[in-house]
Amino acid sequence: MARPRKQTYTLEMYLKKNRKGDIDNNADVQRNFVWNKEEDSKLHIVDGGCRTAALRKFREMNYKITSVVENALIPYKKKYVGEGGAVLYENAVCDIRNKTFEKLPMELQEKFDEYQIETVIHECCDSSRISKYIKRYNNHVAMNPDQRAFIYIDRFASRIRKIVDSRFFVEYSSYTEKERTKGAVERVVVETIMCTGHFEHWKTQPRAACKYLNEHATAEEFERLADHLCRLEHIMTDDMKEIFNKKDSFIFLTLFDRFTRFQVEDTRFADFLREFQRNLRGVRKNEKGNLFDEIDRELSTKDRQVVADKLAMLEELLKDFLRDDAEEEPDDGLVSFLAENLEMDGEDIQADLDLYKESLDVLLDDTVKIGSRIRAAGNRPSLLAMMVYSYKEDKDLDEWMAVYAGKHTGYLVDQRKNFQQMRTDFERFLEGKG
Repeated sequence: MARPRKQTYTLEMYLKKNRKGDIDNNADVQRNFVWNKEEDSKLHIVDGGCRTAALRKFREMNYKITSVVENALIPYKKKYVGEGGAVLYENAVCDIRNKTFEKLPMELQEKFDEYQIETVIHECCDSSRISKYIKRYNNHVAMNPDQRAFIYIDRFASRIRKIVDSRFFVEYSSYTEKERTKGAVERVVVETIMCTGHFEHWKTQPRAACKYLNEHATAEEFERLADHLCRLEHIMTDDMKEIFNKKDSFIFLTLFDRFTRFQVEDTRFADFLREFQRNLRGVRKNEKGNLFDEIDRELSTKDRQVVADKLAMLEELLKDFLRDDAEEEPDDGLVSFLAENLEMDGEDIQADLDLYKESLDVLLDDTVKIGSRIRAAGNRPSLLAMMVYSYKEDKDLDEWMAVYAGKHTGYLVDQRKNFQQMRTDFERFLEGKG
């Protein structure tokens, strides 16, 4: 790698290159209000991004200098043309308070544009190395814990940035502007991924969570969250915004992830949220007789047990709320699918369908982690087919399913093909044990 080199720009040239994108102050892991990602030919700012933004606002966006600025009286040499066309100068003072760039005397505008910006260029950097430089250069800056934690998840920073900018977080959540600029939304994304896919390794501190996900998370997990947010955007209304706040957003986003296992329209989740706000929030449901808002009364809101208790309570409330839907749901299509693929009589399957469903729920709870795509509602028919197959052949699925879920992060949309694939894998698994 080439040695770092110094480069000096006039302020006018520096801002021009920044405006054109030749110098980019958008590194993924930088703080939200100034930063995003690199490409091979670009230069990236790892320190001074806030200053760059401030300079651009003043120079190009008609921003005024604040009225409380220190040293507001700026002396300068005012140029004028004397007798005979001679260029002369006289001492002058400009009060810069409440002035935009265009209101400054021409002499001060030129002085501003000619100001020398010194930079140090580190060439051939990928996102990981940029992250290291950000840590180094910002070591003296008062970054809060959420902002500093984000430096440690450079592998997925660009994906998180896109998620944070989604319509859901912009329009259907209740974060203050200060919370947004302080990294609260990025932390919600990290907590949601930890909760839906890695809860057994839950980390209370944001830095530890970012470090863990940087090593263990997958791109598919972030894609699934982005998909869920898109689905929520289509059912959200303004009356539900307050639920998705800094404290509880990741809890309810995790609940929606679990909701997707049910074969129910997404609008029913919106109905549940409204019922939760109106009535269910006042229900004492857990074994301690606590209200939802009392669960974190004695422990931190990020404590693993608190999170687990909140989710358990919400999931039980959700299941109770959806029970009528499940009772009314027709099984004709599902029974036909099972009968066709297992070459069995449909009436025999219908008679034992509740047994198959209950057995599948127990199997998944014992072998497949919460958040796995294998649990998705779209994969339910082929999973039930495997359960019926296990009863028909008198073969246990538990050991195989744990191994299968560890190797597969998704499923085939064509459930007939997915069942055939799983059955083949299961038979090979048994042969390997024989």
